[in-house]
Amino acid sequence: MKLRLIPAGLLLLLALCNFSGRPAVTAWKTLKPPQEPAPRGENAFVRVGNKFYLFGGRKKQSVDVYDPKANAWTDAAPVPVEMHHFQAVAHGGEIYVAGAFTGDYPHETPLPRLYIYNPAKNAWREGAEIPENRRRGSGGVVVYRNKLYLVCGITDGHYDGHVAWLDEFDPATGKWRTLPDAPRARDHFQAAVVGDQLVVTAGRRSTQRTGHVADLTVAETDVFDFKKGTWQTLPAAAHIPTQRASCTAVTLGNRVLVIGGESTQKVAHNQTEAFDPKSGTWETLPPLQTGRHGTQAVGFGNKIYIAAGIGNAGGGPELRSLEVLE
Repeated sequence: MKLRLIPAGLLLLLALCNFSGRPAVTAWKTLKPPQEPAPRGENAFVRVGNKFYLFGGRKKQSVDVYDPKANAWTDAAPVPVEMHHFQAVAHGGEIYVAGAFTGDYPHETPLPRLYIYNPAKNAWREGAEIPENRRRGSGGVVVYRNKLYLVCGITDGHYDGHVAWLDEFDPATGKWRTLPDAPRARDHFQAAVVGDQLVVTAGRRSTQRTGHVADLTVAETDVFDFKKGTWQTLPAAAHIPTQRASCTAVTLGNRVLVIGGESTQKVAHNQTEAFDPKSGTWETLPPLQTGRHGTQAVGFGNKIYIAAGIGNAGGGPELRSLEVLE
């Protein structure tokens, strides 16, 4: 029998991928750059090009810029207003903030307009106004085919007013369009896009008015088909395994990773769970080294980065650590 040797390059490729063709992941590890960013929570973390931008939180402070190649942080221009509880997105080489809150708990106020950061100019500018009757915070924001989509959220901070709204914003025209409501309201979550589908999972219905803030979590996974313009609630098998809110969602290949989060337990969640919209199934991935909520994850190649956030349920402690899943 003649044996055939497998080239070393192919062996490496097989090691990096599982048999489904998806990128394999091993574990989270904490990176140790020479300097660390300012501690913060309820913030955003967004990639533009080869750099990541960490900003926002419950006070005005600088934008912290991470260079993964150099493993180093630098400062950039501060945000123009206090902004927190939002999912920022990158579009056209810039960062867009839509559906953010400002102010103090429990009656945080939705910002009335978009804010846009240009990394090349290191400058912020005001964007289009959000229609007054559609303003909210703590919802999901994604980009699909050069348009922004703002889904669900809550109108009155943590107090009440969670909504099922879906709105489209066209940066090229500055126009808003109202789309069909999601099957259910939720807030304190982040959304993601896989192919032509908007995936909405996790979150809660914050109602401090009746003393319910962290306990009214949502199990169901809802999906919006951009081509059909319709919503679908997936079967019970697609319920998120660990119900929680204030988690981040990021696309990795053909899956959505839901990372960290907050619920009624004291310590922030460290769970990492991956949802495959095609099969409607979840997979448990390695947990974070430090549980956290109220931040955002960044995808870069086959790696996922997460920074800052809050270590316990509620508003503290604010973190500054950086982890990578690879």
